[in-house]
Amino acid sequence: MTLHIRPATPADAEQILGFITELAIYEKAEHEVVASVEDIQRSLQDPEGYARALICSVDEEPVGFALYFLSYSTWLGRKGIYLEDLYVSSKHRGVGAGKALLKHLAQIAQDSGCGRLEWSVLDWNEPAIKFYESIGAAAQPEWVRYRLAGDSLKAFAQAD
Repeated sequence: MTLHIRPATPADAEQILGFITELAIYEKAEHEVVASVEDIQRSLQDPEGYARALICSVDEEPVGFALYFLSYSTWLGRKGIYLEDLYVSSKHRGVGAGKALLKHLAQIAQDSGCGRLEWSVLDWNEPAIKFYESIGAAAQPEWVRYRLAGDSLKAFAQAD
């Protein structure tokens, strides 16, 4: 068995959407996935490069992905990487694909002068929490994540 990680291209959009859907099912939120293959293709080919992704394969079969973007820390005065999604298909968990994807991202962060690599995890996802802690990641319990989206975003943007 050989793990291989490579940058995703727009041609990977259908596979990535499949992984996103599998992840959403696991997180009991499949109904929230509204992205299309075309949306992902467009995002990956955007010249500004806001969305970036990696594909992990085992013996040429895609088994997982990581989708990330650059962020910025005012406290560090440096860019960072925010990992939006990390997913390995259930039948390939335990082969090291998740750890390999995170390690690859950590190397990208180091090579490009990033000050941090960060992500969020659902508070009930104990397997993921244990995995992240096993590699030395630390939870940030003092932070509460907020979001404006959909109708709330629109209403606030148009409010007087």
